[in-house]
Amino acid sequence: MSKTLIPIFADQLSHSLSCLAASESEDSVILMMEVAHEAEHVPHHSKKLIFLFSAMRHFAKELRENGWTVDYVELTDADNVGDFTGEVKRALARHEISQIRICEPSVYRVLEMVKGWEDDLSVPVSITFDDRFIATKEEFADWADGRKQFRMEYFYREMRRKTGLLMDGDKPEGGQWNFDKDNRKPAKADMKFPEPLRFQPDAITQDVIEMVKTRFNTRLGNADGFFWAVTRDGALEALEYFLDHGLPSFGDYQDAMIGGESFLFHSLLSPYLNAGLLGPLEICRAVETRYLAGDAPINAAEGYIRQIIGWREYVRGIYWLEMPDYISRNHLNAKRPLPDFYWTGETDMECLKQSIGQTLEHAYAHHIQRLMITGNFALLIGADPHAVHEWYLSVYIDAFEWVELPNTLGMSQFGDGGLLGSKPYASSGSYINRMSDHCGACKYKVKKRVGEDACPFNSLYWHFMARNEDVLRGNNRLAMPYRNLEKMDAEVRQSLMDQADGFLDGLSEGAAKAYL
Repeated sequence: MSKTLIPIFADQLSHSLSCLAASESEDSVILMMEVAHEAEHVPHHSKKLIFLFSAMRHFAKELRENGWTVDYVELTDADNVGDFTGEVKRALARHEISQIRICEPSVYRVLEMVKGWEDDLSVPVSITFDDRFIATKEEFADWADGRKQFRMEYFYREMRRKTGLLMDGDKPEGGQWNFDKDNRKPAKADMKFPEPLRFQPDAITQDVIEMVKTRFNTRLGNADGFFWAVTRDGALEALEYFLDHGLPSFGDYQDAMIGGESFLFHSLLSPYLNAGLLGPLEICRAVETRYLAGDAPINAAEGYIRQIIGWREYVRGIYWLEMPDYISRNHLNAKRPLPDFYWTGETDMECLKQSIGQTLEHAYAHHIQRLMITGNFALLIGADPHAVHEWYLSVYIDAFEWVELPNTLGMSQFGDGGLLGSKPYASSGSYINRMSDHCGACKYKVKKRVGEDACPFNSLYWHFMARNEDVLRGNNRLAMPYRNLEKMDAEVRQSLMDQADGFLDGLSEGAAKAYL
């Protein structure tokens, strides 16, 4: 009897996946593939590879236990041809297949590949709707149509109304939509933070760890010390752990940074959400329930829910609205390669050393470390936004192109010219000093702008503003810094430019090649 072939990708690990819901186990073959092309598309962090491969293998095991036939191709299988299309072609030869049914891929280039399968493989292909998001592509396009500027805040309010999350009738719970002003407290070094929930690798994960150590032995990050969940049950346990231990203080300290503390009150749920082990509404309803029960304050619940139904949905909408050319945009014409310490963590700038160091260790950093430390520095030095995008896609365990690219190229690097965010997220050392304890342990002095021990962020900030003045001067959110630049004494301004130029000339490049 001919059957339906159902390919499932690494970010589609949901038992409610639409292509499964539209199929019957007795007349279907599920195909799951570990392919070199995806593993080597960018030099993914060792722990990211472990998470994805192990989560895939566990998901395949669960599918078999639920009565599905699963054809699983491991990366080391002798006949593995290394790409999705080639493996689908081989599967068609192994099985009697009448059609392919697949849930819509989340990445543009993969969707375009799938769209070509019907002609390339001479088999009918149906693409089912990915219903794991709150807003459809069409809904976002309708919302964006006719707007001169896109602003997440207004889109977010529509998502609140659509879902009913934190709504009191047609009004927002607590009397306002956004409590972000209450979410900017710096943490104290003597605060007690919950340890992350650590999952002991089982036999399947241990096999993957050994495979990654052998096959990808030059990759970033140590494969040892892997603690992430790789199943839905583990992800649900991690969700409950965050609700109990992290959520109550998450709002107050979500922007804080403390030396030696990688996780603070953050949930660590984004890998599970982006791989499909958890659903967005599932998480948000659980957070809302804790707020309604009096177990979490409104600023924590609203701030967390906004990250998911606000930013996450918003950047997905931007991605699909603006691809395929979005990935090549470079509004500020920035061309500098990333410094080598992005790949090694070896720098005297304490904030970068801390953020990159924990990224290399855990494949994780929270949103302010990504935006205002590594992203801010790359923006200030004029790094090529595509190189920055590839670094973020490589190093973070939760990074898939649809969510990472707009956050990096758009929000962090202003490569889209303000489509996603209203201004460049550029700052001097003062912001880092206010939100972290890094400056006290740093070789450089955060209050100094020139001199050998001056904080590089200070002169780089003014250098960034000066060299991009023709492009950015008209941005009303930058009116104050440009007035300050205009009033600046000519000798002081020149000393800042010389300081920044000297620092930029000393940046080393090229370490990325060692990790390919």
